[in-house]
Amino acid sequence: MNLPANSVDDYLLKVSDDKRAAFMHLREIIKTNIPKGFEECLSYGMIGYVVPHHLYPTGYHCDPKLPLPFVSLAAQKNFIAIYHMGIYASPSLLEWFTIEHGKRVKSKLDMGKSCIRYKKAENIPFDLIAALMRKITVAQWITAYENAFKKK
Repeated sequence: MNLPANSVDDYLLKVSDDKRAAFMHLREIIKTNIPKGFEECLSYGMIGYVVPHHLYPTGYHCDPKLPLPFVSLAAQKNFIAIYHMGIYASPSLLEWFTIEHGKRVKSKLDMGKSCIRYKKAENIPFDLIAALMRKITVAQWITAYENAFKKK
């Protein structure tokens, strides 16, 4: 369930009251810790942090008209989701995140390939998300993306 929105501000207005405080704090953590060069926008119906075309003119291989996605933040019906493409592209980053998450959160990590889901706000390890955001610069993400996803 994506929130129908026309802008980041519009999206934020539509986050449900029960998720609002945690969602806003998580957004601030991301914005404060993500390296310079990534831009916040509405992407795939979520708040996205992307490599803009002026830094990576090729764009996203699935749709070159779109900027290269890196992280997305979504308020779904039953959870808050963080989609981190770096975790999907880097097995070592995934391993680090999984180990560190287990040190901070007692419940089982609810995760897909790049999607980290939190049903309870008290289970969000904000310090770990901050550290995760600092792990990859724009240049490192472009290199990892090209190595992992672009057809050679």
